[in-house]
Amino acid sequence: MAKSTPLFVGLDVHKDSIAVAHAQGQSADPPVFLGEIGTRQADLAKLIRRRQAKTSKLVFAYEAGPCGYILHRDLTGQGFDCHVVAPSLIPKKPGDKVKTDRRCDRARALAPRRRSDARLRADGRG
Repeated sequence: MAKSTPLFVGLDVHKDSIAVAHAQGQSADPPVFLGEIGTRQADLAKLIRRRQAKTSKLVFAYEAGPCGYILHRDLTGQGFDCHVVAPSLIPKKPGDKVKTDRRCDRARALAPRRRSDARLRADGRG
C-alpha cells in the first residue's frame, strides 16, 4: 500500500479572515496561494474537505500570535497534524522585509518541510 504524500497548508490567521496557501510534500513545486477564508468553523471545515480531496494527509502550520491556540486545538482534535510556528524562526531571505499575506502563507506552508522539530516547535511539545 502506497503512503500518501502530505499536503502542507500554511495559514495566516487574522481577526476577520484566514489567508491560505499549500505546498505538496516531497515536491520542488512552489507553494500555491489559495486566497482568504472566513474564521467560522464552517469555513475551516470547507477548506479541510477541499484539501482532503487532494490527499488524505494534511499538515497545518500557522504563526503564533494573539489569536491563540484555538485553531490548533480544533485541528489536532480532528486528528490533523498542526504546528504553531514561532514568527522569528520562519525561514526568509536576507533583506526580505516586505510582509504580505501571500508571502507569509507560502513561508508557513514550507516551514514544516524545512524545519527541524526542535527548532521551530512553539506549541511546547517539541
